[in-house]
Amino acid sequence: MTYASTIFAHARPDRLNDLQIVQNKFCRRAADTPWYVKNSVLHRDLELPTISKYIEDASERFFDVASSHPNPLLVSAVSYEPPPSHHLCRRPRSILLDPPDDLTAKVEKLIESNKMATD
Repeated sequence: MTYASTIFAHARPDRLNDLQIVQNKFCRRAADTPWYVKNSVLHRDLELPTISKYIEDASERFFDVASSHPNPLLVSAVSYEPPPSHHLCRRPRSILLDPPDDLTAKVEKLIESNKMATD
């Protein structure tokens, strides 16, 4: 599912949600977790990012590597100004500017609260 995750930057949010459902079900079965455990708690305990967070991190790594590549054509392909927010055409780098979805925000909030509790 994550092999070509940078391509999923073009996907509609509801399609990414379908992938997130598959990941949640797999994690729940792999960890033998009961149905009443929240997905955000499951992701926190397994230290597993959500699909959208993983795609964002992979895209960021890709653009960082590509921008410092010796090939000027590759560098020119990844360096551009993002379109205005009302523009209909989404480009791969737009995912880096999107706000996190609800599940990702909850997981990050739980991880931060755990870090503060252990400090």
